[in-house]
Amino acid sequence: MAQHDTTPKTVFRITELSPHRPLGFNLRPDNATMERIRVHLDLIALRKLSFTGELHSEGKHDWRLDARLGATVVQPCVVSLDPVTTRLDEDVSRLFVADMPQTPESDEIEMPEDESVEPLRDTIDLEAVMIEALTLALPDYPRRNEAELEQRTFTPPGAEPIKDEETKPFAGLAGLKQKLERDE
Repeated sequence: MAQHDTTPKTVFRITELSPHRPLGFNLRPDNATMERIRVHLDLIALRKLSFTGELHSEGKHDWRLDARLGATVVQPCVVSLDPVTTRLDEDVSRLFVADMPQTPESDEIEMPEDESVEPLRDTIDLEAVMIEALTLALPDYPRRNEAELEQRTFTPPGAEPIKDEETKPFAGLAGLKQKLERDE
């Protein structure tokens, strides 16, 4: 019995795309792909991942991708490490440009004004764009609403605890200024 590959195609050669007809796509990764992405992004869980949109020609040589990313992610809280569930719904837009301006060969590279512009290669990988968009949409510091840092004081016996104001760099300058003003 022949086995058929039911995995949707996610990598398209530019030469395969019709400049006159947009390519619609609806990516909903299978469980194995979701697990691979979850591990790659160090998530506790990844559910309901979808990437739906259209890829169409823009001018003679460029291609535009307009899509919608949807996902439910579970990350550890930055305070308590308890699971934090976040629903992501993001619009994604990329412009793949054939004649991308060359960047100078130096250590410093200026950021382009439009961050959605990318160089056009021989292929466009929709799964890679989906994973990049998911990575960028993840909360940097997921935190449960009720999570709070505990305040603890560690001082040797007989010593005064240090106050928060005393640890700030300008707190000492304010005290010095007041002392100098009194001495005048």
